[in-house]
Amino acid sequence: MLFPTLEFGIFFLIVFAISWELRRTADLRKLFLLAASYTFYGWWDWRFVGLLALSSLANYLFGRALGGLERDGLRRFIVALAVIANLSVLGFFKYYGFFLESLDDILVVLGLERDLPFLEVILPVGVSFFTFQGISYVVDVYRRDVAAQRSVVDVCLYISFFPQLVAGPIVRAAHFLPQLEEKPSLTPAMVGLGITLILSGLIKKMVIANYLATELVDPVFFDPSVLGAVDLLVGVYGYAIQIYCDFSGYSDIAIGIAALLGYRFDANFNQPYRSASLQEFWRRWHISLSSWLRDYLYIPLGGSRKGEFGTYRNLFLTMFLGGLWHGAAWTFVFWGTFHGAMLGVERYVRRRFSALAPPVDGEPQPASRLSDAASWVVGVVLTFHLVCFAWIFFRAESFGLAFDYLVGFGDWSTPVQHATPFLALLIAGALAFHFTPPSLGRWIGSGVKWLPSPALGPAFGAAVFFIWAIAPEGVAPFIYFQF
Repeated sequence: MLFPTLEFGIFFLIVFAISWELRRTADLRKLFLLAASYTFYGWWDWRFVGLLALSSLANYLFGRALGGLERDGLRRFIVALAVIANLSVLGFFKYYGFFLESLDDILVVLGLERDLPFLEVILPVGVSFFTFQGISYVVDVYRRDVAAQRSVVDVCLYISFFPQLVAGPIVRAAHFLPQLEEKPSLTPAMVGLGITLILSGLIKKMVIANYLATELVDPVFFDPSVLGAVDLLVGVYGYAIQIYCDFSGYSDIAIGIAALLGYRFDANFNQPYRSASLQEFWRRWHISLSSWLRDYLYIPLGGSRKGEFGTYRNLFLTMFLGGLWHGAAWTFVFWGTFHGAMLGVERYVRRRFSALAPPVDGEPQPASRLSDAASWVVGVVLTFHLVCFAWIFFRAESFGLAFDYLVGFGDWSTPVQHATPFLALLIAGALAFHFTPPSLGRWIGSGVKWLPSPALGPAFGAAVFFIWAIAPEGVAPFIYFQF
């Protein structure tokens, strides 16, 4: 069930009406939302509803076990067992075929061919996201950042809540579980925020991302060897905007839907292409995953506390595993490795420049506004193009296609085939949005909340119809469904 479809619209209207009718009976409301979430997930394939329920129940039991123990050694054993169990599920469904194929290639090269136990494993939608939420719940209970929940319904609803179930954002237990204990309320501010985010998400996905995908990115990446540099350059810019609009659009809709049901999610994107460094980019892009990797991987590895070499190693490992999380392919591994390596280079260069320009008399020397602005512009342009370079490998189906893409930048004589003024305008407009005031969305939401209730529904329906009318035909799945 995809967000921008009529079937989801009907589903959500039913869930919205019934959930608010049940607002006075908290337990019944949570049971209903849990049933609705399992229905939403089962719409793709009912066979995996059992996997979702089993994962949720296992993490609930791990949490209960940790909550009843005081011995540190035993608690460490339980949390390690929980993490291994979660990662085993993720590893089997997502990486079984990838690892066997890689092993088979290695054995062939070594002349040691073997019959390996290949299986056709179907990847459950959203398995990466609900696995990470399960891990975060158990680890947070172990760290005593959140109490072990007595209610199995609360834990199951936290892991399976349908707005964020299949493509995030990754919600923390410490943020969501306390909201289940509060009496739900729907304020005008939450209505304004929810409607604004849903409409912005639909525009991003249905109009910008879908036009760029169908008319530019898919044709360009299908066979880059027959295209010239202009098409390839506009194509990678287009993919940078497509994946941003596709994923941030899903996040906007998810956060907006949660708001209309009375729950608050944190923002998942914050104008990432205005970043003047890769470190800043990762603070603005897929914030829930970036912070998850920081808190549950980078810091436990030692963070920046293990000396300079340890810091570079931990940055590299974190991004390497982040790349592998995105997909079972060597192109994703390269994407993560590149970001990890460049974060290390960026950190080293910054430290060297700081060492070359020590403060005078203990005070840092002020820079002119002009030089600050120039440095920021150079940083934004350089960061954007480093990110775009990595996007080529993220999007390409193989290293061969990625290399063909890079080689094509040397050909400026082939006529333009796909880069039209309309698509260039879409890209430019989406990039310009990154430099608007960060509070623009809140301003719009504040205006929407003052609309009288009788006008709100028709205005929202008219806006959705307008978006549907100008969007290209068909509904493409969200990119992050595959992760």
